[in-house]
Amino acid sequence: QVQLVESGGGLVQAGGSLRLSCAASGGTVNTYAMAWFRQAPGKEREFVAAISWSGGMTSFADSVKGRFTISRDNAKNTVYLRMNSLKPEDTAVYYCAAARFAGVAPTTKYPYWGQGTQVTVSS
Repeated sequence: QVQLVESGGGLVQAGGSLRLSCAASGGTVNTYAMAWFRQAPGKEREFVAAISWSGGMTSFADSVKGRFTISRDNAKNTVYLRMNSLKPEDTAVYYCAAARFAGVAPTTKYPYWGQGTQVTVSS
């Protein structure tokens, strides 16, 4: 089983940047596709970004396209979400997720989840 731990959240002013990290352990992490989701207060969880197990494909929600970048460092068993030009509407708890040998299709089911890290963007 894979364990996921997010970090890097915090308070930032609109227009600023943050980099979230998701450290994975307990499995053959380099075979797992990784994704980021977020959930704002009173809202449903929504997809943010994904990277395939090979690292060769990425996908982004329209709301973050052009502002966020997802990457992975398999040597460190870590996936990153670089968030630039942050907006107040990006405020949410961000969750890391993993699925073995997955791509970036929106139908992907993620059996492994982290506990989340809070991102707050002030206006």
